[in-house]
Amino acid sequence: MAKDLYETLGVNKGASEDEIKSAYRKMALKYHPDRYASASEQEKKAAEEKFKEINHAYEVLSDKNKRANYDQYGSEDGPQGFEGFSGGGGFSGFSGGGFDDILSSIFGGFGGGRRNPNAPVDGDDITIQVTLDFNEAYFGVKKTVKFYRDDECPDCHGSGAKDSSSVKVCPYCHGSGYVTQTQRTMFGTQTVRTVCSNCGGKGKVISDKCKNCRGAGYVRREVSKTLDIPAGVDRGTRMTIRYEGNCGRNGGQKGNLVVVFDVRPSPVYKRIDNDLYMDQHVTFLDAAAGCEIELETMKGPARLKIPEAVQSGTKIRLKGYGMKILKREVYGDLYVTVKVDTPRNLDRKQLKLLREFDESLKEGQRPKYVKR
Repeated sequence: MAKDLYETLGVNKGASEDEIKSAYRKMALKYHPDRYASASEQEKKAAEEKFKEINHAYEVLSDKNKRANYDQYGSEDGPQGFEGFSGGGGFSGFSGGGFDDILSSIFGGFGGGRRNPNAPVDGDDITIQVTLDFNEAYFGVKKTVKFYRDDECPDCHGSGAKDSSSVKVCPYCHGSGYVTQTQRTMFGTQTVRTVCSNCGGKGKVISDKCKNCRGAGYVRREVSKTLDIPAGVDRGTRMTIRYEGNCGRNGGQKGNLVVVFDVRPSPVYKRIDNDLYMDQHVTFLDAAAGCEIELETMKGPARLKIPEAVQSGTKIRLKGYGMKILKREVYGDLYVTVKVDTPRNLDRKQLKLLREFDESLKEGQRPKYVKR
């Protein structure tokens, strides 16, 4: 049973031309043979078949007439595409145009809108996660990380060949990267141009591959990089280091290294944006009479004034004692929540004194919710 062309591109039947084009770009990039140069033969074959399916699906769905035939008859050839139709096999060629233009915009093109597999291709970005302690995020830190990336092979300098004499002109396409075939159809003789399967469209073949990279042109290795992490990073903060990603192909530039940070929570502080929040416990007497205490903050000791008759849950702000704002010499604020501790395990004498104190309260000093 033939595969559904819409399903092949991952779009709905009512997809617009732009949606079909966008889906094709993503799928073609994902399954392009160049990406499977170092893969196993089984993986290469599977990717090649998938790439052919994707190209065929786009060829049909990007052509209004073929798409209309496919939607109505299940075949881009219309009713003659069904078995048993007296007219014979349907027309399998296409005029190029939009299909070649799409390939050209993805992989780099040359004269006539054809894709050029020898055009420079930039390397992929590498994303890693780095976890920091709260103190490291607050003050900033230098941290060495290790990751794997594709680097240009030092032996063949990216060519994939043992030496320059091992690179030959493809005998099938004679260096053009394409082969043409003439087919007889009910519409007449049609000339179809396809990418050379022998060289993958490059026009060159390697007779003797580089032993170090086995013809891939790149080697995978572990890399160490020291990061200068600024103060103030938060969970989800991203830092991009240019040209530290995977190497490009055919002279394309390297990708980037993208570092995504995670920060372990603090046992003392809660962070919201660039502000910090903490609790400070005080006694009944300190809350009633007010006091001034020395508070330990991330910036060192600070004087915190507890006002007279403060209520539990009151927040007091210390301006500038929060988290440093990235790329600025400015800090957020520290909010201290007052927690009034109720004394425990009181003896009879202490309870008697508290009752005497309570009885001495004047009208308006006792909370309204207390009934006697």
